[in-house]
Amino acid sequence: MQPAPSTLHPNILVILTDQLRRDALGCYGDPNVSTPNIDRLAQGGVCFTNACSTYPICVPFRFTFMTGQYAHTRQVPGIDWRMSPAERTLADEFNEHGYDTMYVGKWHLFGGHGPHAFKTPVPRVHQGRWRKWFGFELRNRYFDTCCFEDDDPTPHPINGYQTDGLFQRVIDTLDNGTLTRPFACVLSVEAPHPPREAPAAYEARWKDRPHQLPPNFLVRTEYDDQASGWSRIRDESDREALLHARRMYYAMIENLDWNVGRLMEALQKSGLADQTIVVLTSDHGDCIGSHAIDEKQYPFEESIGIPLLVHGPGCGIPAGGRLKPPVSTEDLFPTLLGLAGITPHNRLPGFDTSHWIRFGQPVDAGRPGIMLEFVSELRPNACFHNRPYRGFRSQRYKYTVWGSERGLEPWQFFDLESDPHELHNRIADPSCQTLIRQHHLCLRDRMRETGDHEWLAAAWDIEALNPCPIAG
Repeated sequence: MQPAPSTLHPNILVILTDQLRRDALGCYGDPNVSTPNIDRLAQGGVCFTNACSTYPICVPFRFTFMTGQYAHTRQVPGIDWRMSPAERTLADEFNEHGYDTMYVGKWHLFGGHGPHAFKTPVPRVHQGRWRKWFGFELRNRYFDTCCFEDDDPTPHPINGYQTDGLFQRVIDTLDNGTLTRPFACVLSVEAPHPPREAPAAYEARWKDRPHQLPPNFLVRTEYDDQASGWSRIRDESDREALLHARRMYYAMIENLDWNVGRLMEALQKSGLADQTIVVLTSDHGDCIGSHAIDEKQYPFEESIGIPLLVHGPGCGIPAGGRLKPPVSTEDLFPTLLGLAGITPHNRLPGFDTSHWIRFGQPVDAGRPGIMLEFVSELRPNACFHNRPYRGFRSQRYKYTVWGSERGLEPWQFFDLESDPHELHNRIADPSCQTLIRQHHLCLRDRMRETGDHEWLAAAWDIEALNPCPIAG
């Protein structure tokens, strides 16, 4: 049977949030937050229940999202890194297949960090060849954001709250018809990234509001504190500050949800709803007190776990689908192209899940799981400075190794089915040794397949990968 015309070259609209953890939405089971519009995307489309950010910090995620390549192939650090204009980007693929392309919002691939980046335009050559551009490097202030249009260096202040203004820009573009069809648009908002602030009505709704806390809130898991930097919670005196942060986080998410509702309504009014696939995801999550951590970076589920929702009932996307196999950042590039009927120009390490999305997952997912990584941290006071990690996450288990002078050594092993909040590190449990060894082999194979340079120490009677001679 031939697919309907709207499924051949649908519009692709990506809502990319910043620091939105997977389990902080109603459709993923959060009992505290109200996200009816995002929940409708899940109910009317496909929800990935184990989507992961391979490298849970802004810059490396965005590099992989934009190129499809693992961050370790370019030695991308956690921050302060500039993507080369020579990289083949997602926009290149869509442009060459007749799509109109547009990027709106946060970029964070021009090497910007600190006050100098807030009102500096991203040069046209560094915009990834998105044909229409209304963006900025980064801001992290929600009531004081400027955008730049195409190659115009004039800053355009966003009146009011950043999330509202960026969504309004896309809504206005849909209303005035300046995007020709088919189009591919990325709407990149900073919410709910810190600073945790929302419009007054949302903050008032969450002021001093009690909410259900996860079992791992302020619980220290057994592992070496040397991985920690400024994000580690000191003691119980931080509890009230964290509770306030969580409330403001939920306030920002509920504002995001309201804007998703506005955008979906605009698609309906413009007559584009049946021709558009909407994808909602995030660059990484946020611990906000889970494991006594207030940030991302770590390989815990609160940090790596991201939402991934695909909605497009008029474009052959079935309603109510829930896909359990773990997927990673590297899968987004080929999947977005696959949804548009495009085969990537180059061979990529990720997996095109568009067939799963349209027809349901196969009995065999085709791979045992996905790799996790933290390649480099340049800031001496930040998490994992001079201590990288790698990991392998299967559907049920997660195994991680981290750096020492002897290479990457075994660190954590969690059974996510019996211990979803990762309270019991079973790396030394004799009953888990066979499973751990299997995951170590899977990680080693994936590192080798993708040209990972890092030294994986010998473990579980398995020889080292990329061993480094130790002097003396």
